[in-house]
Amino acid sequence: MSQTKSRKPSSFQSIKSLPTDFRFMGGDEMMLSDTIPENVEAEESDNDESPYSSLDISAKDEISSNGDNNGDNDFKDTTNKTNPIRSPKKSHVDSKWGDTTPYASKKILQSWVQLPDGNWELGTTIRTFDNESLLVLDEGKVLKVKTETLVPANPDILVGVDDLMQLSYLNEPSVLYNLQYRYNQDMIYTKAGPVLVAINPFKKVPLYGNDYIEAYKRKSVQNPHVYAITDTAMREMIRDEVNQSIIISGESGAGKTETAKIAMQYLAALGGGSGIEYEILKTNPILEAFGNAKTLRNDNSSRFGKLIEIHFSETGKISGAKIQTFLLEKSRVVQCSEGERSYHVFYQLCAGAPPTLREKLHLKSAAEFKYLSQSNCYTISGVDDAEQFRVVTEALDIVHVKKEDQERVFAMVAAVLWLGNVSFTVVDGENHVEPVLDEGLTNVATLIGCNVEELKLALSTRKMRVGKRNDTIVQKLTLAQAVDTRDALAKSIYSCLFDWLVEQINKSLAVGKRRTGRSISILDIYGFESFERNSFEQFSINYANERLQQHFNRHLFKLEQEEYIQDGIDWAKVDFEDNQDCLNLFEKKPLGLQSLLDEESTFPNGTDLSFANKLKQHLDSNPCFRGERGKAFTVRHYAGEVRYETTGFLEKNRDLLHLDTIQLLSSCTCHLPQAFASSLLNQSDKPVVGALHKSGGADSQKLSVTTKFKGQLFLLMQRLENTTPHFIRCIKPNNFQSPGTYNQGLVLQQLRCCGVLEVVRISRSGFPTRMSHQKFARRYGFLLLDHVASQDPLSVSVAILHQFNILPEMYQVGYTKLFFRTGQIGVLEDTRNHTLHGILRVQSCFRGHQARCHIKELRRGISTLQSFIRAEKTRKEYAILLQRHRAAISIQTQVKAKIFRKNLKRLSDASTVVQSVIRGWLVRRCSGDIALLQFGGRMGNETEEVVVKSLFLAELQRRVLRAEAALRVKEEENDILHQRLQQYDNRWSEYELKMKSMEEVWQKQMRSLQSSLSIAKKSLSFDDNSHRNSDASVNGNNDERDSSSSWDTGGILRIHQSSNGGRSAASPGLTVISRLAQEFEQRSQIFGDDAKFLVEVKSGQAEASLDPDRELRRLKQMFEGWKKDYGSRLRETKLILNKLGSENGSSAGKPRNKWWGRMNSSRMN
Repeated sequence: MSQTKSRKPSSFQSIKSLPTDFRFMGGDEMMLSDTIPENVEAEESDNDESPYSSLDISAKDEISSNGDNNGDNDFKDTTNKTNPIRSPKKSHVDSKWGDTTPYASKKILQSWVQLPDGNWELGTTIRTFDNESLLVLDEGKVLKVKTETLVPANPDILVGVDDLMQLSYLNEPSVLYNLQYRYNQDMIYTKAGPVLVAINPFKKVPLYGNDYIEAYKRKSVQNPHVYAITDTAMREMIRDEVNQSIIISGESGAGKTETAKIAMQYLAALGGGSGIEYEILKTNPILEAFGNAKTLRNDNSSRFGKLIEIHFSETGKISGAKIQTFLLEKSRVVQCSEGERSYHVFYQLCAGAPPTLREKLHLKSAAEFKYLSQSNCYTISGVDDAEQFRVVTEALDIVHVKKEDQERVFAMVAAVLWLGNVSFTVVDGENHVEPVLDEGLTNVATLIGCNVEELKLALSTRKMRVGKRNDTIVQKLTLAQAVDTRDALAKSIYSCLFDWLVEQINKSLAVGKRRTGRSISILDIYGFESFERNSFEQFSINYANERLQQHFNRHLFKLEQEEYIQDGIDWAKVDFEDNQDCLNLFEKKPLGLQSLLDEESTFPNGTDLSFANKLKQHLDSNPCFRGERGKAFTVRHYAGEVRYETTGFLEKNRDLLHLDTIQLLSSCTCHLPQAFASSLLNQSDKPVVGALHKSGGADSQKLSVTTKFKGQLFLLMQRLENTTPHFIRCIKPNNFQSPGTYNQGLVLQQLRCCGVLEVVRISRSGFPTRMSHQKFARRYGFLLLDHVASQDPLSVSVAILHQFNILPEMYQVGYTKLFFRTGQIGVLEDTRNHTLHGILRVQSCFRGHQARCHIKELRRGISTLQSFIRAEKTRKEYAILLQRHRAAISIQTQVKAKIFRKNLKRLSDASTVVQSVIRGWLVRRCSGDIALLQFGGRMGNETEEVVVKSLFLAELQRRVLRAEAALRVKEEENDILHQRLQQYDNRWSEYELKMKSMEEVWQKQMRSLQSSLSIAKKSLSFDDNSHRNSDASVNGNNDERDSSSSWDTGGILRIHQSSNGGRSAASPGLTVISRLAQEFEQRSQIFGDDAKFLVEVKSGQAEASLDPDRELRRLKQMFEGWKKDYGSRLRETKLILNKLGSENGSSAGKPRNKWWGRMNSSRMN
């Protein structure tokens, strides 16, 4: 618990019953008590500032703590208390804070007077006559008015209160002025009892963001806000385990959609963490793109109603959501008024589609589509449609709509646009038409995936069932019928697309396994509408608002009074305007508005005029109905009378889509049109009767639009009845969407429509705060004695009321509950909080004493422990210090000894130098004396000796210089030799590589020549053997064949000698080959030896006076020459052998020629 301390004013010193000058507010916050002595104003009268100015108390701070009091907001009764309430911002009334004049003596001085233009003006009465009064207005203008027309004004102390229930005089001008005062201060939220009134500022106000969310979550801020309403719903859902609903209503442009988004943001911040809250918030751009449009009153008007049901887990985290929509305005798809726009998605697609998608959908600019060009309005000031298209595609990704499905969705949107460009041409004299085969028709067929001819038939003909056997005939359509059929197809595709998107979103937001049944529903539905021309849409919207108003009345008025009666409370019943008669006018069967509309819609010859006449005939006696001339009638709603034009009622109620069109959708190749057709065929199971059946209406048209909407509304009201509602009434201050402009007449009309004034009046006259006996006794029973607190809850409750002297007229004791007037629970809450605070103060003092005693013991123990630890630590530090001291002394000794030795050496060297100088001087002096003594005898010899010594020294110096110069030259030559040696090493490495490569080449060439010779030897041996075998066969002697594998030269000679049987000489060919082989072996041996020798000379292993590089090149040239010559001789030998072989006959020619072929194939290049 956090406690905020403040200096106690001197005027509070006399309050003895309070243990402190603070009390709890909403949990952890503590504010100044409301119990203020009477002398406060007297003591502070000299100061113009409020005594609350330093305590930051606003009107909302007068609300007592409601931490556990059933969520009811209990207010101080400002009619019985005179505590000043600080205005939201200083104004001209701030100077009257110190005014303690009784209000009764001056309340007649200020009054409200209504001017001829209908506005209210505040004036001061300067004189009163019999029945007239003179008033001075703020501008100084004097008016003379009748006294009974004056409306009393509230005191200045109540200017800008944040709850209208605190006004002393709850009249229309006081409410208007209070709302206007707060609106001018950018305080757009005001409470009216249990209802939050929100005025659209038409600009950004600094009331939102994470800081404000945290403040309302901690309840450190008590000002009226959407966050506060949402926080109350969240807390009551968790505490009472009852589903909650937030009902947001108001006319178009009042800010309902934005208010719903703000409430969802707070719920996402409060119950976030699962990740699904981000998906819920991202549904808003999708629904706004496909369901919102620009109207004359609102740039982002919701043209449908929606209920978002957000489910929570046991821990209060969001576990899922479900969206339900109502009554989409389909007529806006095909028809727009001047200055308005169709649905946002059409313009976003035309402006923001990427080039590939634009080409695929054949898109153009918005001005080129007839459905969009009707209103001549294509943009919204300050809105980038291309950027919004990007936001919508991102939102579709977040809610898990696949890219393929997104392209199909945009294809359906483009198909609707191209349907508007489909035109018709007359084909006969009876005004029958058929579609023109242009880009509009072909693009529609391409986008929905159907045949062009089938589309032409569906738009220009209609199948009808006639006769008892339901025979089918085909009827051609006129131009008006064909246009209606085309528009009906466009509206049905778009409506089904919208429903399909909502279904996909609900699948993405499906509630998981953690669902507990707890939910908060946010209803954003169209408000009451009354225009100059009201049609079927306004008829349905106002019927829905009548139903919601009855729910509002039942919750605030009827149920409240019934509860008073059931609990036996003595309370005078307050009359209020009930709208049950108006609901009976709509719903009564068989003579209600809706029943008669459905009945007339079934007649084939029914018209709007016949429907209007039927209404006048059957309903003229109803007090809520009045017939008008022509096709009009007037209904008296709870918010006022509305005049309706029946033009188009029957057609819009039928909303007929013929079976031909549905069959066309079902035959499409695309997935979405097939799903649309299936949905249209399965919407209802009731049989078709009357004209719908005869005209060939589809099964989906079994129910009229009115009947469908009535069923949806019935389910919605059933759901809302099972929740605890919280109401937010949105007010539009002007029709121009201009910030800072406040139209009193417009605001007053909306307040009347919302029933805000009636709510405050009923709430103030009743017992708005109630609590069961058990809860009351459990919450406040500890304030009594123990023997009283042990009794039954009713006795405890009565004892509490008596003990605190609560006046009997301020409460009622019921059978099961206690009922209190406004502000009475606050007194008990103050006492309870003060008592709890006192108990906590006592507990804190006792616990402080215990803690101090414990601290003292701990300190003593810690001191003892610290003394031992510090002693041990000191001893260790001393031992280390002593060791360091000894080491320092030893180091110092060594350093000083080294320094002394160094100084001694320096002194010794200096002494030696001095001694040498002195000794030299002494020697020179002694030498001089001896020279003087011997000068006469040795004069000539000494001169020659000196000359010789000087010459010798000069010669030595010259030799030294020459030696140094020679040394430098040798060093330079040595460096040059080193460089040359390095170069020779590098070149030798290169030569070694070249020699190795050349040796490898020679070895390859030698192997090639050897193989050629071997092949030649084998071939010759083969020829000789063949010849020998042929001779043996003639003589009859079959000798064995020679199997020797040796093919050297000697072997060949032996083979030939033996095979010839002792012939004297070998054959000429064999002799030539033997000589070639011997020459090859000799030459290879010579070349090998020469190359080896050159390598040894190059490496320094052998000495020779020759250049190894030049000799190596010469050896290579010699080898190449010999190789060329050797090759030419081999070729000559081949020619000779060929000639010899040709003489031996054709039988032996082939074997002899084979080895030459093999030799040529293997011969080196």
